[in-house]
Amino acid sequence: MSAPVVFIDGDQGTTGLQIHERLRNRTDITVLTLPAAARKDARRRAEAINACDIAILCLPDAAAREAVDAIVNPAVRVIDASSAHRTQPGWTYGFPEMTPGQSERIASARRVTNPGCYPTGAIGLLRPLLQAGLIPGSYPVSIHAVSGYSGRGRAGVEEHEGQDAVNAPSFQVYGLELAHKHAPEIQSHAGLAQRPIFVPAYGAFRQGIVLTVPLALRLLAPDVDGATLHACLARHYADAAHVRVLPMHEADVSKHLDPQALNGSNDMRLSVFSNMEHGHVLLSAVFDNLGKGASGAAVQNLNLMLTRE
Repeated sequence: MSAPVVFIDGDQGTTGLQIHERLRNRTDITVLTLPAAARKDARRRAEAINACDIAILCLPDAAAREAVDAIVNPAVRVIDASSAHRTQPGWTYGFPEMTPGQSERIASARRVTNPGCYPTGAIGLLRPLLQAGLIPGSYPVSIHAVSGYSGRGRAGVEEHEGQDAVNAPSFQVYGLELAHKHAPEIQSHAGLAQRPIFVPAYGAFRQGIVLTVPLALRLLAPDVDGATLHACLARHYADAAHVRVLPMHEADVSKHLDPQALNGSNDMRLSVFSNMEHGHVLLSAVFDNLGKGASGAAVQNLNLMLTRE
């Protein structure tokens, strides 16, 4: 039996390059990419996507939709790393640890949409707590996240590593119109009743994310505290290979969060920081925006889907 063919459409972007690097030495699959001259040839791309077993789309949203529309072979399965289908019916959300049974749903799915980098952290923190009823769906959630500049794609890498890198900003908050495209994704898959306030930023480091969600205990049930929230997250991720919940005693002595701590891995570390005197809790997630936030997640989903080939 021949090895499954995996076609990477858009292998020259930051996510595509990382996926290709993670797959290039695999012997259990055949990796297909197009030469530079054919990457914008609609006919060649359609031929390639219809000839593969699994297509990984690392494209802008509009191009990802066009690629899916070009599929006429019913056997082709898709992992879309763009944001085009993350809240669309008929697509399976590619966050295996999100809820019990999600890995099995991904493994058997025909269409899988890779989570966004920031939503991976936000949903990873919020979904288990909302499902357990510890945070009400109506809670006014606010999220702050800082990513490495590679989160902007090639434009961010060029700005910080190109000829004019000396002029690149050391830190910048963006999304000030409060209409970031990740907010509906977070709301939908976390189970929130209303849109969260999401404030993202870029730092002058290549990759890595720190994402935080502050909570006021006075807005939660009287018996809910930091230890209760931590215990819920610890139970939910007890058997997860790529998500670790930092023990409370380790969080209690932590003085800072390093966004680059898990770079190069497909892991995510969740923490709960608590100040009972003030009634405040801070949830945090640290992970690589090009790992668990993009290419690592895509390869994790690919491995699940290959079990059903």
